[in-house]
Amino acid sequence: MSAWAVVVGRYSHILPTKAIIAGPFLNVLGGECVFQSTIFTLTSALTSEYVQRASYFSYISSTSYVVSFMGPTLASFTMSTNLWLPFWLNMLLLTCAIPTILLLPVTKRTPNILSTPHGSISNAHTEEESGPLLETTNPSPDRYTTAFETHTSIVQSITQSVRKLWRLVIGRRKFQVLLCSFFLTALASSDTKLLVQYISKRYEWTFAEAGYMLSAKALVNFTLLAIIIPRIIHTSMSTKTVHGSEVRLNILGAEVSIIVSVLGVLCVAMAAKFWMMLTALIIYALGSALPVFTMSLVKSPLIALAHSDIQDFSIVMLTKTLGSLVGAPLMAVLWVQAIKIGGLGLGLPYFVSACIYLMAAFVISRLRS
Repeated sequence: MSAWAVVVGRYSHILPTKAIIAGPFLNVLGGECVFQSTIFTLTSALTSEYVQRASYFSYISSTSYVVSFMGPTLASFTMSTNLWLPFWLNMLLLTCAIPTILLLPVTKRTPNILSTPHGSISNAHTEEESGPLLETTNPSPDRYTTAFETHTSIVQSITQSVRKLWRLVIGRRKFQVLLCSFFLTALASSDTKLLVQYISKRYEWTFAEAGYMLSAKALVNFTLLAIIIPRIIHTSMSTKTVHGSEVRLNILGAEVSIIVSVLGVLCVAMAAKFWMMLTALIIYALGSALPVFTMSLVKSPLIALAHSDIQDFSIVMLTKTLGSLVGAPLMAVLWVQAIKIGGLGLGLPYFVSACIYLMAAFVISRLRS
């Protein structure tokens, strides 16, 4: 996408400026959704021990949060030097990330069968459900006999993939509830995309100054997820509330994280002074542990089928992406209305976000039943 933005900007006399809109459509070839799905799948396969796996999820989330909030600061700084420097830097960092993929360990599937609330599942059914989404392509030259046959094969592969995804969701009520919570939290967290504009408008700061303020939130995110949450998970497993159950701990952790996010987002909406906003961002950052617990639930006995983690994480990422796609225009519309209202109404997107978080908390609580 960055390369396309540079091409459009460089050859503006050939390509219209609106052509930059085509950039996001390149995500169909991969992008953040596929990358995150792959990372969480590989991470979940590194260990079968819950505390260790949750710690890994926590480390990944801390890195993601730090990068996402340090990004605007770095972009503001580099853009003041050269308009296209952030795009070139993005491409450089992505290129540097490619060799690290070769360092990833090779993981093997374990033969154990996870129990589900719906009873046991036959090996044949499990293998069919957990196989690759796209069928193995026949290398024979006969499949290229006509263009029509090739087209039919592609359509059949897509149809089979959709059916497999559908079968993995339908009939698994707990998984459906969890997916609903992923959608709602992704929808609510879309308000973070407005933080720079919101801070800039409320305090009449430049985008660069607002970006620097978000660094404080990134610092809290990193400290919480890299240091505090792994220790809390380790010590909580022996408490009376959890009773050694990873499912209880994950549900409790998710509920607490959402409630903290509600408090944080309400504080952001009502922060009239600089120090109030700084405090609000810190409180909001304390709710960033949510993905650690919800992603752990995907792998827990409450949700997971035998060897279904690859598809499950893919479905989760698709759901989160859908929530973000719906949330982006929603928050943009709310932001326009907030500017018209002014005053306390400037926090309208964050009041709505708090309501959506509360809905997500209710949905998460349904996993207890």
